[in-house]
Amino acid sequence: MKVGFIGLGNVGGKLAGSLLRNGHDVTVRDLDPEAAKPFLAQGAKWADSSKELAEANDMVITCLPSPAACSAVMESDDGIIAGLCEGKIWLEMSTTDDGELRRIADKVLATGAKALEAPVSGGCHRAATGNISIFVGGDRESFEQVLPVLTNLGRRVLHTGELGTASVLKVMTNYLATANLCAVAEALTVCKKAGMDMNTTYEAIKISSGNSFVHETESQVILNGSRNISFTMDLVLKDVGLFDTLARNLDVPLEISPMLMDIFRDGQERFGPREWSSNIIRRLEEAADVRVLGTGFPAELTDDEPEEVGYEVGVTGRS
Repeated sequence: MKVGFIGLGNVGGKLAGSLLRNGHDVTVRDLDPEAAKPFLAQGAKWADSSKELAEANDMVITCLPSPAACSAVMESDDGIIAGLCEGKIWLEMSTTDDGELRRIADKVLATGAKALEAPVSGGCHRAATGNISIFVGGDRESFEQVLPVLTNLGRRVLHTGELGTASVLKVMTNYLATANLCAVAEALTVCKKAGMDMNTTYEAIKISSGNSFVHETESQVILNGSRNISFTMDLVLKDVGLFDTLARNLDVPLEISPMLMDIFRDGQERFGPREWSSNIIRRLEEAADVRVLGTGFPAELTDDEPEEVGYEVGVTGRS
């Protein structure tokens, strides 16, 4: 299966790298041609337009920073939809709005092509090694058709149901991660102000009921001081905003989500939209007049799991 990949950013670039590393025939495209050079050096081909990329490949993957960016790539005159036809597959790996996803998917289906969504979760360090988790929404037949490709991109692949379900679950998990990040930032700052050793504090949380994936990953780059989690404050606001909008549309009266939006709006105003999201702790450091640092923690995360072919995750109670 020939695969076209559009969007070579922090996550997309790592996913495209996994395809090449596993021997797939890959064509790439990005608004920044410089971003494509490492992939071209590894054997990828370049497409001069999104339409050209869609015409030349069996599967087209998009991994873009916003619903607006996806719409532009999909629906322009020389966009992906213009190059689709029966037998081709569009796989949306961006974090997006479920309603917008369904709207564009309807246009894809009208060409005779198939449409699936496959947002990822687990951090850029796991995307780099093919060990990230993937949520897949769409019909079962199409899911099984692309599963061999997905198991090269990720370790754990979950079929979530019809189109739109994966996007709902993805923004929900990003909301949970953001809530946990803010809680971890408060916990670490209070312990620092209390005179606790931060390396000991890290280990105490890690072996306790208060532990989490966010603590085991983001706390490390917080305590290093780099705060480099390869995810930025503007993207947090986008993702939590999608979750918050979903809840409001469903008339669910949330309390924590609006607070998270306020926290990150303030962080973005102070430190800039492209500041690393983990540096949201700086708001507390400045207020408490402390620096929350440990010793021996990495500046960037690396995945210590060996790369393996992925597998479909079973769902309890589903035959």
